Amino acid sequence: MRTTFLHLTTALGCTLAALAVSGTANAADCSVKVGLVMELTGPAGEYGQAGAKSVEMAFRDINDAGGVRGCKLVTDTRDSQSQGNVAVDAANQLVQVGKVPVIIGGIISSVTIPILTSVTAPAKVVQVSPASSSPTLTELGRQGKTNGIFFRTITSDALQGTAAAKYALDQGFKKIAIIHVNNDFGVNMVTEFKKAYEALGGKIVGTVPYNENQSSYQSEATKAMDGDPDGLYLVSTPVDGATIARAWISGGGPAKFLLNDGMNSPDFVKSVGAKYLNEAYGTSSGTSPTASTEYFNANYEKFSGIAPSNPAADRSYDAGAIVGLAIAAAKDTSSLAIRDAIYKIEDPNGTVIHAGKEEFAKALDLIKQGKPIRYEGVIGPVAFDKFGDITGPFRLWKIDNGEVKTTGEISVDDVNAIKAKIGG
Repeated sequence: MRTTFLHLTTALGCTLAALAVSGTANAADCSVKVGLVMELTGPAGEYGQAGAKSVEMAFRDINDAGGVRGCKLVTDTRDSQSQGNVAVDAANQLVQVGKVPVIIGGIISSVTIPILTSVTAPAKVVQVSPASSSPTLTELGRQGKTNGIFFRTITSDALQGTAAAKYALDQGFKKIAIIHVNNDFGVNMVTEFKKAYEALGGKIVGTVPYNENQSSYQSEATKAMDGDPDGLYLVSTPVDGATIARAWISGGGPAKFLLNDGMNSPDFVKSVGAKYLNEAYGTSSGTSPTASTEYFNANYEKFSGIAPSNPAADRSYDAGAIVGLAIAAAKDTSSLAIRDAIYKIEDPNGTVIHAGKEEFAKALDLIKQGKPIRYEGVIGPVAFDKFGDITGPFRLWKIDNGEVKTTGEISVDDVNAIKAKIGG
């Protein structure tokens, strides 16, 4: 691809190591930088570490397939420390100084939302979150506050809360207590859960919010036990969640738990103790397995040292793949062109493309020919609506002898039918 040094550095955000005499750059000569703001430390550190590695793996696969626009994809990764204010500072540096056209992140909604409202939406820089599920993100889109630049590869809690309520009742949670993280994610998840759970006949005996990073949660656990619940709905992250679960059990609470998607974590199980979690159930944004799923499950742990079952891992690979292919397919290198290309690489009439070097090589060749493609990812076929949301099934799981095992699935149609029955 012929280009000039100025074009690459200003429009692409590339760094040129060298230019051939002819002025032609190849994948060894330049790099396209994409910003990552991930929760590498703090309560959500387990998720962010997995997410960052997944994006790196997707970029490696695309680079091995030939790169984009004659260049290599590289990441400029910053640690949000699981804090919104830190995330905003990091995102500002990436956008204002680094001139990145895309930011991937954050993982948790309390990081993603301030990045969106304070940095990416005002600057009209594309943002893709792999795992932020708050309904607030959809509402910001409806209000016209995202400039149409936000996408996420996870379903909204507006649906997941309903799925969790149905699953809870099916597992015998007739009278439940709730402890939840006191942020946008926790509040919204519980709001949607309550609406469905009570309408379907369940009783909530108490709802206790908590603030993150406390050394003890004994007072919250004790308060939640009032009313003699038959189990606990714990909406948390692995580190704080383990502390709360231990306080609940040691205080005499029944060892029966309903857990949110992020609690599908080996670290949580190990910290609490598998013997206390044999009646622990949860829901996650589900997948419709494809060849990409098989590829990822077979190769991710070798690349990252992290189990592919980490809640943020699969959908972060897809976020990286979608961003990388969109950069290749964009009419130019502006952020808004990349935004438009995200829809193009998910063309329902396009040639189906899966994950991995060989598949991405096929995709890049079709893009060069001006032909449409449809990336079917690790989490399944993806289609974004005008607010950047996706729909998909919900995975139902339980912890059995320390292992998270899938027990079933509830479709979006089933969830929507329940919402219609109970009045939305």
